[in-house]
Amino acid sequence: MKKPELLVTPKNLNALERLFNAGADAAIVGEERYGLRLAGEFTRNDIKQAVELAHKQNKKIYVAMNALFHNDKIEELAEYVAFLSEAEIDAIVFGDPAVVMTVRDVAPEMPLHWNTETTATNWFTANYWGKRGATRAVLARELSMDAIIEIKQHAEVAVEVQVHGMTCMFQSKRTLIGNYMEFQGKNLEVERRGKERQLYLFDPEREARYPIFEDENGTHIMSPNDIAIIDELEEMIDAQIDSFKIDGVLKSTEYMEEVTKLYRDAIDLCITDREQYEEKKELYIDQLEVLQPKHRKLDTGFFFKETVY
Repeated sequence: MKKPELLVTPKNLNALERLFNAGADAAIVGEERYGLRLAGEFTRNDIKQAVELAHKQNKKIYVAMNALFHNDKIEELAEYVAFLSEAEIDAIVFGDPAVVMTVRDVAPEMPLHWNTETTATNWFTANYWGKRGATRAVLARELSMDAIIEIKQHAEVAVEVQVHGMTCMFQSKRTLIGNYMEFQGKNLEVERRGKERQLYLFDPEREARYPIFEDENGTHIMSPNDIAIIDELEEMIDAQIDSFKIDGVLKSTEYMEEVTKLYRDAIDLCITDREQYEEKKELYIDQLEVLQPKHRKLDTGFFFKETVY
């Protein structure tokens, strides 16, 4: 049976090494200027070191270029793609067609992973981008298990699914936090608005805290709960989903390390001893619950939501 790739998003080089040792097969890294909602910032030198570290262990490095690029950044893309090609990364994650056009000109041999966050919802569109250079489709988080399986059955490209972590509920290119603070008359240099500030939008009716941060790509509001599907891997493994992603945005390296170990064990056991995997399901969930930050519950996201037409 085919073993799916276990994909992670590390904060830095130290985290990358620890997550590889914990059982990850691949990692997504990059710079905030070109990638959306990265767990950490990887400079060009960091990317080179990450590739060297990964390839020594027969693992892979993907670089995020999935931001939306306005005209002021288009001219930069060719030089950045040329650098990534020279660094011998394993794929570029893209959403904006400008990246596809640039890669065709600068590094036509470069594998591409199509990731538009919310619009990768059907196999027809996945195959459309496959015909234009994409080798993988990163499916939207709002899909049910049945929809994921159906897409995999018809997709002519590899399929990636997020199995753990938070997801983005809203993004605006506007600096909403900065605008609000400015309206309040606060000092923006003191009142930081990035990931390290740990700001939340609180909904008292639902007792939900939505992490919110601001960066070069605008304002991001994240889900109040974390997806956790460690006890429901059988269908996707049987359907031969190609990659399982653990998203580490706003998570500590210690948390990611332990979660990666659990998913590594669960995936391997589900493939080699299905009966024992069934017996350990509750234990996996219990162990994840212990690791969870305060105020962040685990749920199954949209995996078992009914589709309404």
